Formats: sequence, C-alpha cells, structure tokens
Amino acid sequence: MNGLRFVGQRLAHGLLIMLGVVVAVFFLFNVLPGDPVAMLAGQRNDIATRAAIIADLGLDKPLPAQLLYYLNDISPISVHPDTPDNQQKYNYQRLFTFGNQAVVLKWPYLRRSFQSNKPVTEILLDHLVGTLWLAGAAMVLATFFGILLGMAAALKPHSFLDHAFITLSVLGISVPSFVAAIIIALTFGFYWSNFTGLSLTGQLYEVDAFTGRHLVWQNLLLPALALGIRPLAVIMQLTRASMIDVLTQDFIRTARAKGLSSKQVIWRHALKNALNPVITAVSGWLASLMAGAFFIEYIFNWKGLGSVTLHAVENLDFPVVIGATLLIAFLFILINILVDLLYAVVDPRVKL
Repeated sequence: MNGLRFVGQRLAHGLLIMLGVVVAVFFLFNVLPGDPVAMLAGQRNDIATRAAIIADLGLDKPLPAQLLYYLNDISPISVHPDTPDNQQKYNYQRLFTFGNQAVVLKWPYLRRSFQSNKPVTEILLDHLVGTLWLAGAAMVLATFFGILLGMAAALKPHSFLDHAFITLSVLGISVPSFVAAIIIALTFGFYWSNFTGLSLTGQLYEVDAFTGRHLVWQNLLLPALALGIRPLAVIMQLTRASMIDVLTQDFIRTARAKGLSSKQVIWRHALKNALNPVITAVSGWLASLMAGAFFIEYIFNWKGLGSVTLHAVENLDFPVVIGATLLIAFLFILINILVDLLYAVVDPRVKL
C-alpha cells in the first residue's frame, strides 16, 4: 500500500514537472522567429490554405489560449468537438459526450512536422529506438566495467593499480563526450578502420538488396563507447569509494570471522551494500544519456532522437523540437521513479 501511494505521489509530481516543461518550452518557441503557416502550406501558400492551417493550430487565438489548445491536444484525456474530422485527426475513443463536444481518451497528439507534415509522434517513435539502443549500450558498458574496475581498485587501495584507475577516471570525467566522440571516431573508425573493421558512421539497421533488413552490431560500438566514457569513470570512482567504506564495516568483519571466503564476503555482502550510490549514478546517467546522445548521434550520423531534433532546430520545425523535449522529460521522470523503487529491492533498509 505504501508503495502504491509512493508511486502515485511521484506520478503527481512528475505531472507537475511535465506541465512546467510544456509551458516553458511552448512560450520559448512561440517568441522565436519563423512562419509555421508558410512552412506547412508549402507551395499552396494561398489565403484559403493559410486560413485553414491557422484555424487548425489555433494561431488566431491569443497566446494563453493557444497554450490551452496545445495542452488539450497533448492530454490523454481531453475535450474535442465530436466530428469525423477530429475522429480521424486524433484517433480517439469517446468516454462520454455533451452537446457537440466529447470527452475522449487518446494518445498525446504532438501535431505535425512543419517540414514533412508527418505526425510528430510517428517521427519520434521512429527515431527513439536508435537512441534507446545507444543509451542502453553505453550504460551497460559503463556499469559493467565501472563496477568491475572500481572493485579491483577498492580491493588494493593506494596501490599502483588503484592510482592508475583513478588517473584514468579523472581523465574520463574531464573530457567532454563530443570531444571523446571525435577522437574515437577518427582513431578507430578512420585511421585504424582496416584493423578494427569499424566505420566512421553507420546505422543500427542496414538494408541489403539480397538479405533484407538486418542488425549491424559493430556500428553501435564506437558511439556507445564515446557516450559511456564519462559515466564509466563516475561509476568506477563511486564503486571504489563505497566498497572501501563497506569493507571496513563491522558486519564484514563478522562475516570473515564466521569463516566465509573472500569471494563470498565481497560478492554476497560487500558489493550488494555498496551498490546504492552506484544505482543513483546509473539512474542519473541513464536519463542524462538520452539527452547527451544528441551530439554523439550528430558526430556518428546515428539515426536517433538527437539527429532528428538537431535537424528540426536547424529548420525551425518547432513541433518536433517540443515533442522531443517532452519525450525526454517524460523519460527522466519515469526512470527516476523506477530507480526509487529499485532502491527498496536492493537495500531492505530503504523504505518507500
């Protein structure tokens, strides 16, 4: 029961955060230059076409009314005139009607791209898979090697190995991801490509005339490595510090006094109790990598949210930019809630 109440409270807080993000981003992009009507109209930039687009987007209303119109569009439960055109536009399910209005249940409607006139939801979902693969692979690499190297350093503190790992971690934290990406891309994907077999750019899926669409795992390696260097360094330092602290606790001495082997003490007792700060770092970095992948995707020409958002910014395609911002904010909130729940699973001392 406490867990359900906790999730409900966090979801309510997340909803308020999303509302704040929507308001801030909406007003920010509505004061920037650009003519969305001309972008959508294209070559059919006549008076009738412009009037229809203005009415559809609510651009003939004051800015606060436009915000309410947009909030109604992106809300899963909303009110719309119950017409065949709106049914096709929003693809909703009626909950109940009053007069010519209907309270409906639908997916958030993020409108259409100014450039391609495609639904923004379709564009984002098409590119989300690439970003999830990239961020997930980077986080797996960073977590696995960060914990492994941090444990190795903690078991031999102040040794040459410990100092070497600390030096490398400081270097990994200091170098920005986009700088590391350029160095890694040029070194392993260009100058040493004959030895590594890796290319400077590439996609997760490639289409062959004979075999069709297939996964190309090696294209994921270099961008995931570039994106995962900084979180790897942070996780390694946190694991080292936490392990050193845990290994001095009384329960570790008690476990050793009972005759448990060093492996049992480390894996069953020390590591599990040292994971809380590591989980915090992993959760924060996993959410951050979703946004941090933007420049990595641009450098490696990777098909993901970052590449499509940067392209939308260059072309003043505001619906795509706003939609990508809201999607990233939603993922931040969702990941943080899941991590808070994970605390209670990993450490029984944590209560929701």
